[in-house]
Amino acid sequence: MPRKKYDCSKCPGYCCSYPVIEVKDRDALRIAKHFGVTLAAAEKRYFKAAHGYKRVLRRKADEHYGKICQFFDQEKRCCGIYEARPSICRVFPGEGRCGYYDFLTFERDGQEDETFISTTDHSAN
Repeated sequence: MPRKKYDCSKCPGYCCSYPVIEVKDRDALRIAKHFGVTLAAAEKRYFKAAHGYKRVLRRKADEHYGKICQFFDQEKRCCGIYEARPSICRVFPGEGRCGYYDFLTFERDGQEDETFISTTDHSAN
């Protein structure tokens, strides 16, 4: 197994800010069980249909990214349902490298600041 070249514990949760985090049927059941609710209750509380997908995670406001996964712990900057997280989160980024982590490491080295988080709004460019 290739060694991964990133450390999620040093990232502010970039992948959790993606507008689409798909939830498969099996994931929905796992999340419902995690919270001790029925699948129907979980469907109403935690998921919605969007962007052509049957089910995606709902989002909430976030100071760094604008919006982030509703299950993201904003104080600890990590997944709040790690053991029950969707399969897409379990396999991310897939190839052993995370492009955002590479970028973040480069910026933190350049800024000489281990806590630096890029919050630049590039939409004006």
